[in-house]
Amino acid sequence: MTRRGSRPKRWLLGVLAALALAAGLLYAKAEHVVLGAEGFMFGYPLVIMDLTRAGAVQTIAPANRLKRVRVFPDAAFRDVVRPNVDTLYTSAFIDMADGPFVFEMPAQSQRYELMQFTDAWTNVFAAPGTRTLGHRGGRFLLAGPRWQGEIPEGLQLLRAPTRIVWLIGRTQTNGTADYATVHALQDGLRLQRLADWPSGADPAPAPWQPAAERPLPPVQQMRALSSPDFFTRLADLMVDNPPAAADAPMLAKLARIGVAPGQPPQWGPLERAAVALGRRIAERRVARELQQPRGLVNGWSTPPAQLGDYGTHYNLRAVVAMVGLGANLPADATYPNTRVDSEGRPLHGSHRYRLHFAPGSLPPVTAFWSVTAYGDDDFLIANPLNRHALGDRDALVFNPDGSLDLWLQAEPPEPARLANWLPVKHGQPFLLNARLYGPKPPALDGRWHMPPVQRLD
Repeated sequence: MTRRGSRPKRWLLGVLAALALAAGLLYAKAEHVVLGAEGFMFGYPLVIMDLTRAGAVQTIAPANRLKRVRVFPDAAFRDVVRPNVDTLYTSAFIDMADGPFVFEMPAQSQRYELMQFTDAWTNVFAAPGTRTLGHRGGRFLLAGPRWQGEIPEGLQLLRAPTRIVWLIGRTQTNGTADYATVHALQDGLRLQRLADWPSGADPAPAPWQPAAERPLPPVQQMRALSSPDFFTRLADLMVDNPPAAADAPMLAKLARIGVAPGQPPQWGPLERAAVALGRRIAERRVARELQQPRGLVNGWSTPPAQLGDYGTHYNLRAVVAMVGLGANLPADATYPNTRVDSEGRPLHGSHRYRLHFAPGSLPPVTAFWSVTAYGDDDFLIANPLNRHALGDRDALVFNPDGSLDLWLQAEPPEPARLANWLPVKHGQPFLLNARLYGPKPPALDGRWHMPPVQRLD
């Protein structure tokens, strides 16, 4: 016979058990939220790099073949955010499974150049060019992480840590009139499989036809990826593009939510929702930080010293991949940028602005510098002059005291200021990106800063 008081006790025990189970589920899902956010930031560079690679080999050039870009990008260009109009690119997405490869750059003293090799995680693992080689040029054996063999005489080993490698070569270009000189320098660059070397010339290219329909820009593709698809792609990519040894703690965290190299997640509805929430939180936090960056000097944000060699600075690495995929080491070039004027107000095409360099305060560089205007979408701004940047290679007009004013506005200024006019879009926000190629120590150690952008009306 059941005692009268036992039934309420059982009910209470049942309620407590249900609450404990709910608390356990809540805790487990809270972990998915937190680690979903961390994992998204950790894996973003690898996934966006692969999306960029996939689009490039469909529409720009096949894998393992140099693409010599012969003209500057224009306002319709959407392949990479914040493209520059200072250099002509020679690039290639290289599949190290097909290697090793020989990369040759002849000696030349005509232009600054940088041949940057970036791994799948957006770290720069080699940067032959003017800074590292002077004008000597060089011959390099590019080998993957698992390659074992003898290095041929006369070749210097460049060990790629991942299967995906992106060569981003930049050659200084002094305006469109300089194209012929730069094209000749580009033609001297060669990339060949070791098995085909030394032939003295590029092998006959295999037939290739670019895709008739261009895919969406990689950033838009990333936004369209569901969280399970994102982490599945991350898990697959980590097999041939292994994380660094220092990433072991992060891999342990990912394993707690069922993500590992070669092991895509098997989540139920609650886990998927929790991870998606974590991703949204991370994206919103990044957007907020980009709109209100910290540590500004004169309104400008200067990229940190870890750029291009991120270590475990995962948030920094992800943010750079979002707004400047393929960034190089600061020693080769540094990119101060701003979205605000001297009083912290957002830059907007409804107003006129002046960027004033006092006498002797121009950017300190061994090569050259520029300032580029971008729309709020991080792409170039269409304008009647097709002028997107100004710098020391332009015919700028200096003031009598040696100072320099750049005029930033939508409408043309008076004729005397036209040479120093950088057009922006009327009624729309914009941002500025300075570029210092071959920065001198004051630009790297904080002794020199960009001047504030002064609003005139």
